Amino acid sequence: MGGSPYNGRAVRGRTAEGGCPGTVLNWVSAANLSIRMALRRFTRLTNAYSKKLDNLKAACALYFAYYNFCRVQQSLRVSPALEAGITDHIWTLRELLS
Repeated sequence: MGGSPYNGRAVRGRTAEGGCPGTVLNWVSAANLSIRMALRRFTRLTNAYSKKLDNLKAACALYFAYYNFCRVQQSLRVSPALEAGITDHIWTLRELLS
């Protein structure tokens, strides 16, 4: 599971009730916060919310593509896609959008 915060060792934190082993609430909370901070659509329904489901889907797809292919992760020092062997380099925004 390259890039996963759970690597089979004991992880401090609580396991989600009814969840699969390795689902750590601290990691889920951090991921939720990252998404909410990057996509302001999920914070409030006053500004920058999606009126159409298709717009929300497109915004999420763009964010996750950027997160996995363009953004260098601090703990990995590479992008998750590069760590997983999906790509051989870190993408630029121009590559992502073309």
